[in-house]
Amino acid sequence: MSNKPPPPRPAPRLYLATPVVDDPAALQAELPGLLAAADVAAVLLRLKETDQRTMITRIKAFAPPVQKAGAALLVDGYPELVARGGADGAHLPGIAALKEALPSLKPDRIAGVGGLTTRHHSMDAGELGADYLLFGEPDAKGQRPSSQAIAERLDWWAELFEPPCVGYATSLDEAYDFAASGADFVLVGEFIWADPRGPKAALIEADAAIKKAFAAAPPGQDPEGQDPGDQDPADSEHG
Repeated sequence: MSNKPPPPRPAPRLYLATPVVDDPAALQAELPGLLAAADVAAVLLRLKETDQRTMITRIKAFAPPVQKAGAALLVDGYPELVARGGADGAHLPGIAALKEALPSLKPDRIAGVGGLTTRHHSMDAGELGADYLLFGEPDAKGQRPSSQAIAERLDWWAELFEPPCVGYATSLDEAYDFAASGADFVLVGEFIWADPRGPKAALIEADAAIKKAFAAAPPGQDPEGQDPGDQDPADSEHG
């Protein structure tokens, strides 16, 4: 048996969460420019709950521009609408939702999961076949772990397990810290859209921050020699 060191991990990439979409026109117009400005691997589409036909129409409107930019479109919840809307997958809020959605999503589409409050839940999600695990998102009451606790969970997961991990960043500092802690992707949302300079400037800055954190990562996580696209949540069949 060879003791070949594991390949270096690819540079982390952005995962952009949209605001809750009620009137999609303005965001549809803005999105292509944002995706062209930064290295965004995937977009999480947050839909306002309404009738299914309207929601499917909205997914159909966002899928082509996102996919044309080389990113994956994931729907926040509503796995039953993913295929009908032409999206690449769904983000599920916890183990029970993941279990329920897997038969309809696999093997062709992405099943990501969050709402993992314990290490045990995280390992269960990995064993079930989640395509990524998200750490640090707020719960139903808006509470979330400390930045340090999220960074520790990312570091633990990245060290031991194969499926990609995603850090939910609520600030530029968190984006940097989570990339440094081993996140494969950094989910950014509210602070990007709320930036007074506009979302494009904020997104470019977040992209630079996670690349800088990765470049400063300890030895053994050397960015050289691997294509950063290797761990796109879109996988090859969605590219």
